[in-house]
Amino acid sequence: MSIREPQILDLDKVIESKAGEKARYIPKFIIRWFKKFIHLDFINEYLKEGYVGVEFCENTLEYLGVELEVHGLEELPKDGRKYTFVSNHPLGAIDGVTLGALIGRAYDGKVKYLLNDLLMNLRGMAPLGIPINKLGGQARNLPRLISEAFHSDNQMLVFPAGLCSRKIDGKITDLPWSKAFIKMSRDTDRDIIPIHFEGENSKRFYRIANLQKKLGLKFNIAMMLLPDEMYRSTGRKYKITFGKPIPVSSLDKSKSDYEWAQEIRAKAYEL
Repeated sequence: MSIREPQILDLDKVIESKAGEKARYIPKFIIRWFKKFIHLDFINEYLKEGYVGVEFCENTLEYLGVELEVHGLEELPKDGRKYTFVSNHPLGAIDGVTLGALIGRAYDGKVKYLLNDLLMNLRGMAPLGIPINKLGGQARNLPRLISEAFHSDNQMLVFPAGLCSRKIDGKITDLPWSKAFIKMSRDTDRDIIPIHFEGENSKRFYRIANLQKKLGLKFNIAMMLLPDEMYRSTGRKYKITFGKPIPVSSLDKSKSDYEWAQEIRAKAYEL
């Protein structure tokens, strides 16, 4: 069992660490409103328990009263090899927590995945994550961090769409998948296991995400809604299906890595 690390999330310090000197210009009433909007008290009540790693993920599901219908988990290979697990990303928060719990428990806590660097402020999540920050010095170190993770003895969990799913032509679906996981899996001889996660966010989330796109805004406003979307997952049930391993040796030069990525994306949606 992991050593517990009780925490109280100080949103003011998080904002200051991200905004720097500009933080002083953010009106206090906006910060107070945002604390209520993301249910900070509800979050901190859980963080006081101090769960870390896979236990953090498992107990988050229990705290939220989430039910799971899981298929194919018992068929995951236990041959000592390392795999790349790739999944669609419909929810942007609880799906990552759920898969971290399932894969982590299946492989003795040995799982790593890419996390928005803001989530690294959660001590319980930090041991599982590779922080993603596309700005600043950390962005220059990201390729090295990803390479080290793929070369480690951890199972890798990747959401190749990067962003969580959007509503496109009336359907909740991922954006095209990035090809990066193909190259890294090939370089580290990891077969690929597709996953399909069934779920969706609120209608409000998709309206705001689509409005953001229409306005051409670079700042990801929709991302700021995800804590509330996770809160809304309380008591909900999700279906997760694990597919069969795809030999990385089969991803030959008959297609580009981008084309292989979209083919595996299609296989995930067929599960």
